[in-house]
Amino acid sequence: MSDNKIAPEGISADRTLDAKGLSCPMPLLRTKKEMDKIESGQVLEILGTDPGSRNDLPGWCDRSGHEYLGEAEDSGFFHFYIKKG
Repeated sequence: MSDNKIAPEGISADRTLDAKGLSCPMPLLRTKKEMDKIESGQVLEILGTDPGSRNDLPGWCDRSGHEYLGEAEDSGFFHFYIKKG
């Protein structure tokens, strides 16, 4: 996990997407749809179990103008945080 950005402590999300149990490319596709539902500057939290999302989400943020705030690992799943650009 050394190469992955760790989410800041105490981060709060404006909206949460539960993508647990979904595999590539579904977490990313669902994330794209959810981002349309929030305003610029708001934070989306994605809950996921697909380890591929650890690369997919930051890469997508770079290409789409959103800010990848980082991730946190929980028991059996990840929390990913994206700030809408």
